Amino acid sequence: MAEAKKAIKKVPADKTIQYRGTGRRKSSIARVRILPNGNGNIVVNGKSITEYFAADTLKFIVNQPLVLTNATTKYDIFCNVNGGGLTGQAGAIRHGVSRALVRLDETLKPELKAAGFMTRDSRVKERKKYGLKAARRGPQFRKR
Repeated sequence: MAEAKKAIKKVPADKTIQYRGTGRRKSSIARVRILPNGNGNIVVNGKSITEYFAADTLKFIVNQPLVLTNATTKYDIFCNVNGGGLTGQAGAIRHGVSRALVRLDETLKPELKAAGFMTRDSRVKERKKYGLKAARRGPQFRKR
């Protein structure tokens, strides 16, 4: 039998401390990395937040945990998000950023929890039922 070769991981010398958080919303999953000592850059799937989210409301949703904790210019944030639409992705990033901030500083948890950012929003689209046109909408009734 051939001997299994072990892969040797090389750690770069300039590796900085990262804080990670996973956020979920609808069918979107966001993997968030926070780098301390940054200058407020937010990168989503390799693009800046202004390129990725055109609507100001979505940018506002992503920035909510940072504004609440007065950390808008303290950290650099890198997100990989997939699944769902843009609104679900923005909510997933907000959840992931909140969880990563708590890993960075445990004292922020009560503040973020009170605002509702630590709780996963479990609302998802209801499935369509047979005999109906949508989840709850029935066919149109015709008397004559």
